[in-house]
Amino acid sequence: MVDEWLGDLRSLRDLRRSTIRSYSEAVRAFCHFVTDPVYDWAATCEERFGTHPVQVVHEWNTAVHVQDNEADAKKRAFTKAELHAFFEHCDDEVARIRAFGRKGWLPAFRDATLCKTAYAYGLRRNERRMLDAADFGRNPHGAEYGEFGRCQVRFGKAKKGSPPKRRGVLTVFGWTPDVLDEWFTEVRPLLGTDGNPAAWPSERGLRIGCQHINSRFIAYRKALGLDDGLDYHSFRRSYVTHLIEDGWDPRFVQEQVGHEHASTTSIYTCVSSDFRTRTLRRHLDATVAAALQAQNGRQA
Repeated sequence: MVDEWLGDLRSLRDLRRSTIRSYSEAVRAFCHFVTDPVYDWAATCEERFGTHPVQVVHEWNTAVHVQDNEADAKKRAFTKAELHAFFEHCDDEVARIRAFGRKGWLPAFRDATLCKTAYAYGLRRNERRMLDAADFGRNPHGAEYGEFGRCQVRFGKAKKGSPPKRRGVLTVFGWTPDVLDEWFTEVRPLLGTDGNPAAWPSERGLRIGCQHINSRFIAYRKALGLDDGLDYHSFRRSYVTHLIEDGWDPRFVQEQVGHEHASTTSIYTCVSSDFRTRTLRRHLDATVAAALQAQNGRQA
């Protein structure tokens, strides 16, 4: 049954290799639990049912992790022009809905701020969804950012068997405090958030849902005619890429996004061809200048 199920996931549902592997690993972990002699489940089942559980997930019938990066090759970061157009469209939608006197402008404003925050701090989808209002605070070394100099991430990506990782992300863009201040002081209270700690409250519950986040993003992407290589995670890719292009220290960027290894950060870096050309030209010019200076020194 496991073989048929995994085959159905591959051939009919066309799920990604990484997704199939995670499903099979969940079954493997459960079978490991029920067959562990420490718990006596096998003996109990043999006594009651005349049979016993066995491990059914093996290396030969499951997807093996053979590559460091299994992401879809077409997934990419926003260019700065695309990002500007996307944020502008978010703001235009808020203005359009509000002009018609509809209540939907509040969720639209929230979602626009959520998108900008995702890029401003390079957050994963669940990291930004689980933020509370109290997770933003001052950075004593960046007083110019006021009350929004730091974002405390409490639900970072966890390792297997470990609780969510925490990290502090420092504000780096000058426009970020203005966006957050407008949301928290002027707009968020209009949603009736008394007693709700969530930074992005839902109209019907405590927090906004992931499905709603994706639906809004896809609608805006289609409206702008952007390709499906851009998804919500592209805000995080863009954050890494744009900081690297602007000359920020790679180690600092790695710490900001919470990567344990620099090689992981490099996967997220989708620098433009123009940036690569400028970098190459700068190093070539420096090499030529050094060679000419050495030649002139010998002639002198």
